[in-house]
Amino acid sequence: MNIPEQLKYTKEHEWIKVEDNIGIIGITDYAQSELGDIVYVDISSELTEIVKGKSFGTIEAVKTVSELYAPCSGKVIEVNSKLNDEPQLINTDPYGEGWIIKIQLKDNSELNDLLDAKSYGEQIGQ
Repeated sequence: MNIPEQLKYTKEHEWIKVEDNIGIIGITDYAQSELGDIVYVDISSELTEIVKGKSFGTIEAVKTVSELYAPCSGKVIEVNSKLNDEPQLINTDPYGEGWIIKIQLKDNSELNDLLDAKSYGEQIGQ
């Protein structure tokens, strides 16, 4: 299971990569493998802000729908529009082309509550 060291993780299997106060958010390799073939990602076009711990959309696989939870609070600056036509990018490249949203972080101290790669790996039994 791929768990990149430079990312932070939620217990609900989202990841965040922070670059210059911008957070790039997606779901982990473990989460996409548990979901199976992803067929749809539902993020409201009206979404302007996310709140740590709150749902900001859903991800639909062949057999289930799962909530997406915000690892940190912030202003939404971009939604990955490629996922509209190619939701399977989350399956094939969850930490790259399969990212879901980008935010401008509201409070960087919220990152301290997230798991590092080692702790996340322990949570999923790696």
